[in-house]
Amino acid sequence: MRIGIVCPYSLGTPGGVQNHVRDLAEALLARGHQVSVLAPVDDDQAPPYVVSAGHAVGVPYNGSVARVTFGPRTAARVRNWLADGHFDVVHVHEPTTPSASILALWAGDGPFVATFHTWQVRSRAMSAASGLLRPALEKLDARIAVSENARSMMVQHIGGEAVVIPNGLYVDRFAGRVRPEWRGDDGTISFIGRMDEPRKGLAVLLAAVPALVTQRRGLKVLIAGTGQGEEARRSLPPYCRDNVLFLGAIDDEARADMLAGSDLFVAPHLGGESFGIVLLEAMAAGAPVVASDFTAFHQVLDGGRLGELFEPGSPDALVATCLRLLASPDERDKLREAGLTAVRRYDWSTLTDEILAVYELVAR
Repeated sequence: MRIGIVCPYSLGTPGGVQNHVRDLAEALLARGHQVSVLAPVDDDQAPPYVVSAGHAVGVPYNGSVARVTFGPRTAARVRNWLADGHFDVVHVHEPTTPSASILALWAGDGPFVATFHTWQVRSRAMSAASGLLRPALEKLDARIAVSENARSMMVQHIGGEAVVIPNGLYVDRFAGRVRPEWRGDDGTISFIGRMDEPRKGLAVLLAAVPALVTQRRGLKVLIAGTGQGEEARRSLPPYCRDNVLFLGAIDDEARADMLAGSDLFVAPHLGGESFGIVLLEAMAAGAPVVASDFTAFHQVLDGGRLGELFEPGSPDALVATCLRLLASPDERDKLREAGLTAVRRYDWSTLTDEILAVYELVAR
């Protein structure tokens, strides 16, 4: 099949939608399909299957900053890409975002498939824009949501129905190696997330560190992600600063190694997540998960069967959960084995079949 995929966000910026688009494109290419991805591009490092929709600009959205592109030049690039592609199906992601995806719907004739990633309890922007978006969204031949939360939001604000096909990952790529320099004598805890994005919950983890180190002096806490690591370090009491290692932005290999060597992976997010791909990455690497108990994480962790859940925003609850698990290797092993088994359902080898079934349906 000739497949066009539209990503609204810059592929040069880390994010769940960008990772999803890139992984899906590579999975489809590996199966012999012809794939072209249209996305905002910030530099010349994009893969060869990517066509630039224009330079991205930052726009605050859902507690983060989305790097998108819009305007007459982008619209012209979208039209040219559609005309040159002769696609059997065009797969747009986050079509309600003011970027290339909605422009593709306005400009093209389809067939179109859309994936909805975002979840919010209420969205004034989406409610206000529903009238403007509706003519474009009526062109959709099939809709996919990455979670029940994303599906319910789409139904509430847009109407219609969607099949749930979750975010995926290449499970075997997370079989990392343990790096001795990242191991603590009293255990290792890891965190991944943008430090300057409050909803990722780094402040909750940092508030818990003093109490954790008081009980386990040889504990090591690994923090990976972009942001001001030195500023975060200064927020800690001097006696526990050496226990925390700020790794900055790390590549995929280091990410797998960090998770594989962790006794616990902590996701202290405050909300705003529709899924939780970072939980799956930890599970694939064999790291027992401790995560905030809100709807998206609760669903991914099967109500606590695949990981421990704690009260969101509570450093005390995080401390109690971590100390209990660090003191119980048997409990950690149980979570590890359950996670390694369950995460196979999210491998791209499975999800690509499900997405191709949708493509074939609308192409016919």
